[in-house]
Amino acid sequence: MSLQVVIGNGPAGAATAALLAEQGERVRMISRSPRENEPRLEHVALDAADQAALAEATKGATAIYSCAAPPYPRWATDWPPLQASICAAAEANDALVVSLGNLYGYGPVDGPLTENLPLAATGTKGRIRALLSEQLHAMHDEGRLRMVEVRASDFFGPGVTDGGHLAARVVPNVLRRQKVQVFGDPDAPHSWTYISDVARTLVAAAREEKAWGKAWHVPTGPPRSARVMVALLCEAAGVAPVAVQRLSPMLLNAGALVSPMLRELREVRYQFDLPFVLDSQAAQEFFDIAPTAEKDQFARTVAWWRDRSATVS
Repeated sequence: MSLQVVIGNGPAGAATAALLAEQGERVRMISRSPRENEPRLEHVALDAADQAALAEATKGATAIYSCAAPPYPRWATDWPPLQASICAAAEANDALVVSLGNLYGYGPVDGPLTENLPLAATGTKGRIRALLSEQLHAMHDEGRLRMVEVRASDFFGPGVTDGGHLAARVVPNVLRRQKVQVFGDPDAPHSWTYISDVARTLVAAAREEKAWGKAWHVPTGPPRSARVMVALLCEAAGVAPVAVQRLSPMLLNAGALVSPMLRELREVRYQFDLPFVLDSQAAQEFFDIAPTAEKDQFARTVAWWRDRSATVS
């Protein structure tokens, strides 16, 4: 039985580790926080940027899933050494790197986002994501390691509590029948990637050698505006529609003076003020993976949040 190592216990890492374990794989999850081991799932607490420690923790691994993400304000300082450590561990152990990326590297694009677009972002976070991607692909082309990259849009679904813009600021308000405030134009079309589909695509890409050395977009459903997404969440929750309002740009700018997170969000505001549409047809056809049915996405998301609220209360 091969060892699969997942780095990062966020929504994507947790979903990927759980899927691998369900499929009978031996899984080791690496994160900073200690956790109890689970059936077929071992937890190891360490700083993945520590090259010596990570190389030791990944001994015997056939694949290393890179799913960790530093906080927004620390992307430029924390992500390059983290990826360097992951690559060093992969080289030392002859393991495949399965890298979870996003769409920031493309920058603003007029039209659907496809995998063959140049990584032309000019903002700090966009350039970091582009640089990391370019480095991985270069190392693959040089024969130093084997890799495959999977890019997703904003996460949505069970386990997604931060970011994603449809998480802690939105779903609980729907369940409380309170108005929802969203970042950007509430009527702009936007692609939302269901978290289970992220895990399914990462695992499929790792197992298909013909996919290696390339970037793939996670199979994602049709774009929906934030207003439509909230309406569908209300429908799934069995509650009356709630009001959807745009967060005031003036208040956001004022908040950015004191909040590092809000300052960082200004760079990607275009993703929510303008149409932001992911084209995932190539991956759907290559891996024969369709996005999870929309009805199931919303039903499972509402059920997860209800369970979470009951547990917290």
